[in-house]
Amino acid sequence: MPAVVRTVLSDIAPALLGRVDYHEHLFQVSPLLPGDELDDEKASGEEAALLQASGFEAMVDATPFGLGRDPAALARISASTGLRIVATTGRHREAHYGDDHPMRVWTTDRLAALFIADITRGMPADDAELFEAPEVSLAAAPDGAAVRAGLLKGGADYWRISPFERTTLVAVAEAHRATGAPVMVHLEFGTAAHEVLDLLAAEGVSADRVVLAHADRDPDPGLHVSLAERGAHLGYDGFARPRTRSDAELLALTIAVVERGARDRIVLGGDVARRTRYIAYGGMPGLGYLGERYLPRLRDAVGDDVVHRMLVTTPARLLTLSL
Repeated sequence: MPAVVRTVLSDIAPALLGRVDYHEHLFQVSPLLPGDELDDEKASGEEAALLQASGFEAMVDATPFGLGRDPAALARISASTGLRIVATTGRHREAHYGDDHPMRVWTTDRLAALFIADITRGMPADDAELFEAPEVSLAAAPDGAAVRAGLLKGGADYWRISPFERTTLVAVAEAHRATGAPVMVHLEFGTAAHEVLDLLAAEGVSADRVVLAHADRDPDPGLHVSLAERGAHLGYDGFARPRTRSDAELLALTIAVVERGARDRIVLGGDVARRTRYIAYGGMPGLGYLGERYLPRLRDAVGDDVVHRMLVTTPARLLTLSL
């Protein structure tokens, strides 16, 4: 079977993706972000349209299980805007789930079964149904088809992979082996990257099927080149955060990593993920920032061809799956 990218509306050829924002959230509710919930379909749809207008044809919605994801709404937004959306299954790092969250006691096998079903059968219309009802209704696209995930996600804490997070990553690996879906791993401030790759490799996940989200939070070109040499993809998504690191620092990091031969391992996203930073929710700078304000500077720094690889060529390769 030829490789495809699984979007919320259908499977498509990788070449049809176009320019990809590899990491955003149109819906997300987390105890770590009180008051910053993304839970309004109309506003999230308007923000998705702003992303599209800034020059993107596709995006990954990186919200995994249990954090307010809304697959049916993603499908409606994709259908109405034309923006291609890849949805996510998996489980985030431990801190995003309250102490009494029922998913905390799930075993590796139970998690893997959920992740595989989300990719192959379809995602629940409401994740809470898995804890409350004997039968789970599947999210439906406007044409009635089930909405399926196309990406697996796990997470690790700051220089720590907790037992909760290890269980998630082992389950993600099992689901990857069953589906061929790509894997995203949240790194807290870019730490434990090699350790995560070691864990996944021991479970049968090749580094070239993994994207390390927030790698740019540790702007160390030597570290990034070493990760790229293993085959891993580097998720750069820290733009518009001058309180922690300026865009100028991220440009310098990217130039250094590109010059050292890793230009085909970088993907770009915003990971804005907060209503206070979405224009449609009354905040700023919005999802258009990456395309409108950062990418022109990046093109000046590394050239159009390199940016094309980061937005088109590399995501098309990363996001494929073969069943």
